[in-house]
Amino acid sequence: MRYRIVERDAFQVVGIKREFPYVAEDTGIPGIAELWGEVNENGTANQLFLLNNGQIKGLLGIIEKFNEEKNTIDYWIAAEHSGDVPDELSIFEFPASKWVVFEVRGPIPTAMVNTWKQIYSEWFPSNGYEPAKIAPFEAYIDSDIYSPNSYNEIWVAIK
Repeated sequence: MRYRIVERDAFQVVGIKREFPYVAEDTGIPGIAELWGEVNENGTANQLFLLNNGQIKGLLGIIEKFNEEKNTIDYWIAAEHSGDVPDELSIFEFPASKWVVFEVRGPIPTAMVNTWKQIYSEWFPSNGYEPAKIAPFEAYIDSDIYSPNSYNEIWVAIK
């Protein structure tokens, strides 16, 4: 598992947010793939690509919060952006933090799901870091996410 540790100042992303029932499955959280299909179809993904002016290139899939009472998560599709924000998009702020950035190689969703499993079953138990209480995210950098050589990332804030 390849990773790097980076420190970032606070940064902002813009995008759309939806609530999903939290059901852990080997293929990911049901409904999220359909949301990606929708934003690709309706032009939101292109709009976010054009707004992306931050350090992280590509679109972000952010798991903002888990609601234990309702057993739901809030999920964002966003891009790092500073500046004016169109009315139809919302803003999410990340505080300054130290991050571990994991390389995800291979076709999505399999490679992404497998990397998440390795992060929590292998990486965290084998070192002195703990996840910080900051939303983790997936960075979809490669335009061909189904390629066997696709490169993407998972960012997890650590303490």
